[in-house]
Order: sequence, then C-alpha cells, then structure tokens
Amino acid sequence: MSILKGLSDRMERLGSLVQFAFKAARTLVSSRPDLREWIRQGYLLGNRSLGLVAVTAFIVGLVLTVQSRPTLAMFGAEGWLPSMVAISIIKEIGPVITALVCAGKIGSGIGAEVASMKVSEQIDAMDVSGINPHAYIVVPRMMAATLVVPVLVLLGDAASIVGSYVGMVMTAPIDPSLFITQAFENLEFSDLLPAVAKTVVFGLYIGLIGTHCGFESEPGPSGVAKATNRSVVTGIFGVFLIDLFFVNLTNLIFGS
Repeated sequence: MSILKGLSDRMERLGSLVQFAFKAARTLVSSRPDLREWIRQGYLLGNRSLGLVAVTAFIVGLVLTVQSRPTLAMFGAEGWLPSMVAISIIKEIGPVITALVCAGKIGSGIGAEVASMKVSEQIDAMDVSGINPHAYIVVPRMMAATLVVPVLVLLGDAASIVGSYVGMVMTAPIDPSLFITQAFENLEFSDLLPAVAKTVVFGLYIGLIGTHCGFESEPGPSGVAKATNRSVVTGIFGVFLIDLFFVNLTNLIFGS
C-alpha cells in the first residue's frame, strides 16, 4: 500500500511539474523579458558556482590523466592520452560533472530562495497585487540558469584541460602547444554539438526544478529545508536522465 501511495505522490508531483513548466513557457512567450533581471540573476548564480566548478573540474582532469596514464603506457600509447582526456571531458565528463555541481549549488540556492519567499507570503502578496510571480520570479531564474550553465561547462572544460596538462607534467615534461595540439586534433563537430545542446537543457531543467520546488514548498522552516533537498535530489536525477537521452540521440543521429 505504501508503494502505491509513493508512486501516486510521484506521479502527482510530475503532473504538477509539467503544469508549472507550461505556465512558465506561456509567461515567457507572453510577457516582456526583463533582460536586466536575467543578467543580474545570471551573475549571482554564476558567481556562486564558478569557484566550485573550476576546482572540481581541475581535479577531475588531473585525476583522469594520472589514473589513465599507466594503462596507456602498458600499450605504448601515451601519445593518445591528451586526446583521450579531451574527448572524454568535452563530450561527457565535463558537462555532466558541471551540471551535477550546478544542480547542487544553483538548484539548492534557487529552491531555498523561492521557498523562503513562499513561506514569508511574498508570492501570495504578488498574486493579490496583480503581479505575475512567474514573470517576476520563475522566468528570470530559469533563463539565467539556462544561460549560465553552458558558460560554466565551457569554463569547467578549460579547467579540466589545465588539470590534465598538470597531470602530464607531473610525470614527464611536455610542451603546452604540443599538448593542446594533441588534445584537440581528433575532436569533431559531432563531438561538440550534442555536448553544447545538452548543457542548455541542463540549465533549463535545473532552473525549472529549483523554482518549482520552491513554489510547492510546505509552510515553515522545515518546508524550506524539504524544498531545498528536493530541488537537489530531483535535479541530480534529472541530469542523469537528460544525459542518457542525449547519449542515445547522439548515437542515433551520428552513429557513434
């Protein structure tokens, strides 16, 4: 019985999310975009996450290089290491790791902020005053996340490549220009397009989930905590599902 109730709650939450997304889409199309608020929110979200993304990506590139080098050395294929690391990071590891960090950092921040506004009845006050809270709260944060996450992914990829270079230098000196040439010589357009496309979807989803969890929060401080936790958990789970979808779509289109 508890399993059925849990399934019913999840389906109800999914339906609420779909309705929320459609309402946000209608608001985005019908209302005049406040570009200044989008930029302000984007700066706040990006500024909060940049340091964590850069450090995480640097360590990922460093560890991936250090761990992969002995295996490639066994087959005399150390020259392939920069290319292998670059392709792995740009196609898959970089976007996913950065999106997971953003789901935790940006998603939790949006969820907690909007939930606090809900608990303090600021959202209800907007409704009473005739102000559309979706236009003022949801759309700016959702679009800011959509714009910021791809930028953070690019910066994270660059940090990972730097970490990979450091990992190479730790064992044997290599000229930076040679490393860059080897890293990017095998990259193709079919590697870049899906990676960029899914980062946009990651950002849109993280912003949508954060605002939705905040809007659906329960009264009181515990409601804010639950909304924050739900935005992180649901955001991380959704990132994996979106990545799975894009991997299969890429294989279907490009046959790789």
